[in-house]
Amino acid sequence: MRLSQKGVAMSSSKVTISRKWLEPVPVINGTKMVASNWPKHRKYCWIVRWYETNGKRRGKLFDKRRQAERFAFEMQGLTNVGKQDDPEIITLKSFITEHKTVMVNRVSDKTIASQLRVLRLLASFLGEQKNLQKITPRDAEAFIAHRLKQKLSLATINHDIRTLKRVFNLAIEPRGYIREGMNPFGKIKQRKLTPKTIKYLSVGEYKALVVASPTLWWKAFLSIAYCCGLRRNEILNLTWADIDFINQLLHVRAKDESEQVLKWESKTHENRSVPLPDETSQYLANLQAESVEGFPYIFITPERFAHIRYREKRGQWSGISDVKNNIIRDFGTIRKRAGVSKCNIHDLRRSAITNWAQALPIQVVQQFAGHSNITTTRKYYLAVRPEDIKRAGDFMNNILQEKVSHI
Repeated sequence: MRLSQKGVAMSSSKVTISRKWLEPVPVINGTKMVASNWPKHRKYCWIVRWYETNGKRRGKLFDKRRQAERFAFEMQGLTNVGKQDDPEIITLKSFITEHKTVMVNRVSDKTIASQLRVLRLLASFLGEQKNLQKITPRDAEAFIAHRLKQKLSLATINHDIRTLKRVFNLAIEPRGYIREGMNPFGKIKQRKLTPKTIKYLSVGEYKALVVASPTLWWKAFLSIAYCCGLRRNEILNLTWADIDFINQLLHVRAKDESEQVLKWESKTHENRSVPLPDETSQYLANLQAESVEGFPYIFITPERFAHIRYREKRGQWSGISDVKNNIIRDFGTIRKRAGVSKCNIHDLRRSAITNWAQALPIQVVQQFAGHSNITTTRKYYLAVRPEDIKRAGDFMNNILQEKVSHI
């Protein structure tokens, strides 16, 4: 026997296969038939036996030995990790509390907050004391129908489905609260939704934004977003130590907590380096000349840093709080002043990735973008530029003209 991480005893005993006789032993001339002849003269089936951790013996019957062997092989694997027992009972409320603890440093704070939000909505709908094992696909469909009645966007509904499917998979493995294949959201399909067109900002639009920027802070911020493809929080958490002016590189890397630095991790929990164009480097050099000497951050002011520390001491700061206020509002003001069509800060990052894709292999683009999955790079970030459309049209016109000339 051995103990799981939760202290529950798990069996590691061998799963056995044997014949189960369905008829009595034949008697010939008053003498019982010898055992070696039984298989030819007695009806039987095959039985697989194993023990649960509570000592209870379990078994299952099969007509054919091959079926029994296949099942025994699977059951032995489950027995070795303690999965042949009934899963431990846990309520939705307790699962949410546990999930908040065990997911720290496994995913970003924003992801944890998103998962907890949807789990609490589910608990509010089904009841906090609902047994996790008792949640059925019918319950899952009812919850999604309830969300749809609230007239939420389909994008939000699909996000809830993906989130709950992922969380309940974690309840199966590694936590063992639900049996394999029993995810209530496992077969819930996302609602059909026409994907939004990826907004691409041309170089001209980017330059117009820079010209319309009221401060050097904003010029450097926009240049990093468009030329280096960083996420908003990656930019805001940059320090001067992340900038390599000599080798023209910008490093996105985790920060350990210190007196002058906030603890921070990137979305994918991976460090990366991206090239630093001359224009962006110049904006940063100019900004450094204006910055407070010895203060590590580029885009967080000493006053804002002191306010963050104050809120931390009062317990009013979390990993999903914005290190700068009103950045979305201020960007909207700059965009309108520049005369650029509706877009957001993340569209600058998408545009950078699209530009890289014109000259670099897709796996290099993925690395620069900081995507853990190359599908994300392809599906959500590579936009079709106006010049791509024109080039495709010109190409088809040339084909047609060549075809006509040969008639």
